[in-house]
Amino acid sequence: MTSTAPAAAPASPADKPANSRIRVITASLIGTTIEFYDFYAYATAAVLVFPILFFPSDNETTALLASFATFGAAMVARPIGAAVFGHFGDRIGRKGTLVASLLTMGIATFLIGCLPTHSQVGAWAAFFLLICRLAQGFALGGEWSGAALVATENAPAGKRALYGTFPQLGAPIGFIIANALFLVINFAMPGSQGGASEAFLAWGWRVPFWFSAVMVVIGLWVRLKLVESDSFKKAETTGQIKKAPIGYVFAKYWKQLILGTFIMLATYVLFYLMTNFTLTYGQTATDAPVPGLGFSYVHFVLMQIIGVLFFGAFTLISGPMADALGRRRVLIWVTIGIIVLGLLFPMFLLPHTDAQFTGALVQAFLIFGFLIMGLTFGPMGALLPELFPTNVRYTGSAIAYNVSSILGAALAPIFAVLLWRAGEGNPWLVGLYMSGAGVLTLIALLLSKETKDVDLDEETV
Repeated sequence: MTSTAPAAAPASPADKPANSRIRVITASLIGTTIEFYDFYAYATAAVLVFPILFFPSDNETTALLASFATFGAAMVARPIGAAVFGHFGDRIGRKGTLVASLLTMGIATFLIGCLPTHSQVGAWAAFFLLICRLAQGFALGGEWSGAALVATENAPAGKRALYGTFPQLGAPIGFIIANALFLVINFAMPGSQGGASEAFLAWGWRVPFWFSAVMVVIGLWVRLKLVESDSFKKAETTGQIKKAPIGYVFAKYWKQLILGTFIMLATYVLFYLMTNFTLTYGQTATDAPVPGLGFSYVHFVLMQIIGVLFFGAFTLISGPMADALGRRRVLIWVTIGIIVLGLLFPMFLLPHTDAQFTGALVQAFLIFGFLIMGLTFGPMGALLPELFPTNVRYTGSAIAYNVSSILGAALAPIFAVLLWRAGEGNPWLVGLYMSGAGVLTLIALLLSKETKDVDLDEETV
């Protein structure tokens, strides 16, 4: 248990060992970068190789849905991780909990790179993959909230939303690193007609998962240098720590849990449609039974990376906007943008006879979609923690964030494929699904209160 002596220390912040700004930014950014890198590495493999190596089937759609099901299974594990890591994060502190979540994710990801395939051990291959995937989800359930708390609880006055964007930046940075590495490997091991080569399927796909170990070591080194925030130390020394944070947060802050979950919903749906679904749809042939856009894997991922650059830039831009205008006001307008984007799916994502025109429309769609993604994802790093007091902030924000992952991220790739098939290749139903999620988020935002000026040390209902 963390020592609370001397009792007078928290009253004088200047007398305690403080986390420097660069340490706060680095610790909150590097961990989420690693976590999202691991997640994206899996997401890419779930489209490229897992249907072939772990879920072989005569029906390509069946294999793809089985692969996406394991991807979604991690989202089910995330609320469990949120409860477990949230409990310890609110009981013993943020630092040790963040180290544990990073280690769990790193070990699970490395082991995925070591797994035998279906041709070697049969159905056991899918089972082992599922176990590792559940461990990834369990770890991510505790990672994001802890990183957001490190950033916001150590932020200067009036800059919580700005600091809250740094853990959010881990998503675009992790995406770029993971996909760039897959591209490099793909270039080094080219297959015929743009498909995966035998070497890539044999061992090349494993390299990004093994590379995760290097990143984890760096992340651990940074996080072990952290000290607890003033907010947590104050809660500890004044006896506010709860023995069962999860029970307390459900009893007293159930409304905030529900609102936080649905405020995050459209962000998750947009996030995974822009990454998983578009990659699947984009590289499916135009003459396939359920037609797609017909881009090569390399071409479409490069287009996605261009879009993700806007994701990162507008994540940073969203911080000062949310600090100046308020989180709720910014997110209301951005959510309206998500609803409109969903309605425009057929305009941007249908192939035309002119391939260059198709490419320009799709690239514009990816830029606009990821730009909106940055504007909606950025303020979440401040808004969700601000919904809860210090003694249950880790648990509350983690549960809201990760329960939303089940409703949004776990179901989005599967529903998108099914709706795409139902539309016989026209993605209008997929866009309508995203707009529907946006409407639910808009309602939650309209029912919520502004958190910009909330005192993190004050417990309010």
